[in-house]
Amino acid sequence: MKINRIVYLFGRRFYKVPWLFWQVIKAGNAKKYTIQERYAIIKKVCHKVNIYAHVNIICTGTENLPKENGFLLTPNHQGLFDVLLMIDTCDNPFSIVMRKDLENIPLLKQVMKALDGEAIDRDDPRQAMTVIKEMTEQMISGRNFVIFPEGTRSRNGNIPGTFKGGTFKSAVKAKAPIIPVALIDSFKPFDIKDTKSVNVQIHYLEPIFYEEYKNMKTVEIASLVKSRIVEKIEMETGVKQN
Repeated sequence: MKINRIVYLFGRRFYKVPWLFWQVIKAGNAKKYTIQERYAIIKKVCHKVNIYAHVNIICTGTENLPKENGFLLTPNHQGLFDVLLMIDTCDNPFSIVMRKDLENIPLLKQVMKALDGEAIDRDDPRQAMTVIKEMTEQMISGRNFVIFPEGTRSRNGNIPGTFKGGTFKSAVKAKAPIIPVALIDSFKPFDIKDTKSVNVQIHYLEPIFYEEYKNMKTVEIASLVKSRIVEKIEMETGVKQN
């Protein structure tokens, strides 16, 4: 009988669960720890979880991450595992921008707090603009963010959905580098009911700097970012997308 990988993880490593939760909660203490220290704690937890869950990560392109902070990571979205995958492979601390309806999910809520995450309500333009303004100011001051341009996870495996132009407003206002990130098979750890080792891929692509996109509309930037991600997914999987 095939069982959920996460159920297996908690059942097989039940004695580790309290420690993992405690580490995440501890990382939420912004008064005691710097963002670098909090990120390091969460990164260690994510790495442990990936090992316990038998997830093998194939990662390329970390050399494409800018040396100076203040950039926007824009991956395709396949599920909740995407966040664990990115934290495990990216050494530069970043904050997560998630849909507001996800902000109270246990564990994710604590991770968001630890990393100074932002919750955006796409149905509330005023609230969304407030978040974009805060992101802009923070990126100018050297903070990194990850936001999913699709707004919600794709239900078609490695085929990304529509990338929304509004996702890129903060980067444009901050004149920040945009780093497309191609995720492949990252839906498998949560979606496939199997406990065998599974391979997932993450590829950090070359940054798109302000000089390249400054004369483009945000919808054009969205199209450019998606095209580069799709190109990388096609190259790695050998499957052409329509």
